[in-house]
Amino acid sequence: MTEIKRKVEEAADSIRPHLKGEQAIGLVLGTGLGGIVDAIEKGVAIPYGDIPHHPVCTAPGHQGRMILGKWAGRSVIALDGRFHLYEGFTPKTISFPIRVLRALGTKMLVISNAAGGLNPNFQAGDLMVISDHINFTGQNPLVGPNEDDWGVRFPDMTEPYNKGLVDLTEKTALKQGIKLHRGVYAAVLGPSLETAAETRFLRIAGADAVGMSTIMEVITAVHAGMDVLAVSVITNVNLPDAYKPAVIEDIIQTAASSGRTLGRLFEKVLEQC
Repeated sequence: MTEIKRKVEEAADSIRPHLKGEQAIGLVLGTGLGGIVDAIEKGVAIPYGDIPHHPVCTAPGHQGRMILGKWAGRSVIALDGRFHLYEGFTPKTISFPIRVLRALGTKMLVISNAAGGLNPNFQAGDLMVISDHINFTGQNPLVGPNEDDWGVRFPDMTEPYNKGLVDLTEKTALKQGIKLHRGVYAAVLGPSLETAAETRFLRIAGADAVGMSTIMEVITAVHAGMDVLAVSVITNVNLPDAYKPAVIEDIIQTAASSGRTLGRLFEKVLEQC
């Protein structure tokens, strides 16, 4: 057994006794969206620092704990806090919690994030289900030796976000009266926010929203054969010809405010999965 596989198994072994045997759905909660865990009937909350080899959060708005419980009648494992390249974490470290979820039997991953809007039709507080992404980070968690029993060397990325789940989320939003866009998410390295010229470039490239997370986890999940659903909370919208400063405190506050709506949407989707 390789070193990375041993570490993943040791982390999973420490969590497994808290599971009830039912296959759990994985949740990754982004900046300011940790309030979603309040809706989860908690069985146990495990600080990341108590899980062997697990990284610990440093970013604002991330609690840094794993919540195991029930939500929408389903067993869930929620990652309340995630890791970013700009914090100095390597892509493989960012992928570690996803590998642990897969080792625990998780086959479906639901991701949320806070993102800046690029599409002029968006408004702060809107939700966007991600249909595809553009990786502008220059990083990839699959670089290096491939673990063949984790996934193939060259995973297909034709449909990184499960189309059936995207369609279900759109139909559910319509039924619930929740405004939901469909769009392309671009990931950048950060932590500096985008310039006006970069914003213009990202929009020309086909992106509807931009953020500093998500794609490392999605690539890992696709490699592991998991079905992925991801939704962005649009925390601010910047048009390159009418550029305004983005304040991180305002971004976190907007994400938290819209998190209640996102939580309701996720709950109704999970009830149908």
